[in-house]
Amino acid sequence: MSKLTPTPGQTVGPFYGYALPFNKDNELLAPGSAGSIRLQGTVYDGAGEAIPDAILEIWQPDSEGNVVQRTGSLVRDGYTFTGWGRAAVGNSGVFTFTTVNPGPTEAGAAPFISVAVFARGLMNRLFTRIYLPENEEALAADPLLNSLDPERRKTLIARRDADGGLTWDLRLQGRNETVFLDFEGASQ
Repeated sequence: MSKLTPTPGQTVGPFYGYALPFNKDNELLAPGSAGSIRLQGTVYDGAGEAIPDAILEIWQPDSEGNVVQRTGSLVRDGYTFTGWGRAAVGNSGVFTFTTVNPGPTEAGAAPFISVAVFARGLMNRLFTRIYLPENEEALAADPLLNSLDPERRKTLIARRDADGGLTWDLRLQGRNETVFLDFEGASQ
């Protein structure tokens, strides 16, 4: 029996732009719904330039910390919180989601939004988190944030906007590079 040689990896973009977007993909619930907020930001490359062809996916619990387990998140009905969304950045590198402030999934835990990033030049998608800026006690006790030096920790914490929304910028490389998670070797 012969051993097969794996083929080399390909970048994850920008060819994905025609197939992955779908209607209302960045609305985890309808804009203007009770408790809805806007999550926005810009994706930057290592030179500090906005990237016009990235896609972000987010997963999160609802405002009570419950992880959505209903099927059909791809069909947006305008009422149901789906817990999952996808947004392509615009020409200016800006993304927006309509979502809710996630609640903690267990008592005392820091609420966060999980993020996957697809962009040109990446061999694999990248994973990171967005933490809410409130509840400093929970942030101080978070195991991931505790494993980082204070300057790196800041790259995972969003800013609260005057209207109650969140702003979080993502930097793929360079100065203030966002902390990315490595799941290689994690048990299946």
